[in-house]
Amino acid sequence: MDPTTDNAAHTGDPGKARASLEALRAEIAKAVVGQDPAVTGLVVALLCRGHVLLEGVPGVAKTLLVRALASALELDTKRVQFTPDLMPSDVTGSLVYDTRTAEFSFQPGPVFTNLLLADEINRTPPKTQSSLLEAMEERQVTVDGTPRPLPDPFLVAATQNPVEYEGTYPLPEAQLDRFLLKLTVPLPSRQDEIDVLTRHAEGFNPRDLRAAGVRPVAGAADLEAARAAVAKTAISPEITAYVVDICRATRESPSLTLGVSPRGATALLATSRAWAWLTGRDYVIPDDVKALALPTLRHRVQLRPEAEMEGVTADSVINAILAHVPVPR
Repeated sequence: MDPTTDNAAHTGDPGKARASLEALRAEIAKAVVGQDPAVTGLVVALLCRGHVLLEGVPGVAKTLLVRALASALELDTKRVQFTPDLMPSDVTGSLVYDTRTAEFSFQPGPVFTNLLLADEINRTPPKTQSSLLEAMEERQVTVDGTPRPLPDPFLVAATQNPVEYEGTYPLPEAQLDRFLLKLTVPLPSRQDEIDVLTRHAEGFNPRDLRAAGVRPVAGAADLEAARAAVAKTAISPEITAYVVDICRATRESPSLTLGVSPRGATALLATSRAWAWLTGRDYVIPDDVKALALPTLRHRVQLRPEAEMEGVTADSVINAILAHVPVPR
């Protein structure tokens, strides 16, 4: 069966759900060239009910990537452009006085959606950034003491410019830890950039993804079936211990002032499980853990200033730890 023909039929069928998610990755590639790792990361986050932070210089298609994901999914989506004057209520919603009824009524903000694109999240002050914390962690928004549940599925895909760019605010550690993955969106290779320009020369319009051929190929039913299958993916005690050893090694690294918390270890186990299922296995192997270690852990560690001055990066520290922690047989 073509995975685009009957999304309802995918309910409860993990094989067809996997086919739909594979089609999702191919569909996004119609709009975004050469960013396969970022596309895969977004799919993993959907399977784990997690959120994604996309980092890259302006102009590398971070926003287009998320918009293409929304177009390929039959889910509601909204976009917020984070600016220095954005208020928390602009994100979560607020109570509005209705002169006809002489009562206050709640007007939902853009966070009440399935896929929230938080564009340039680090261009707004920490107070507004923190307005997303409850939504990301609790899947609800509390206004005037009343908790209001968010739709399911709910995913925040936030883009940010590198922190050394003018007009950016570093995200608080507590908020960074709420992101399941931090994906870097690099500058394209020469051939990929030629492909991008060729598409534009042939009439590609990034604001009209339907014209580019991007169509819905998966929906909420596919995600539910896939998540149920991921939850059944086997994890041996040796793999669990391997994840713990990697995370504990970050806490002992001389290059880091902050290592990975137990929440980070849980996240690495979850993303490894999702990746194992996506690749067609019903059990996790060490290579799954290694494949997801960088995007899952890089934003959960903090470098010592002296290490940063020497050119050490979070990725290089994690790679060194992966090279030294014994791999289970």
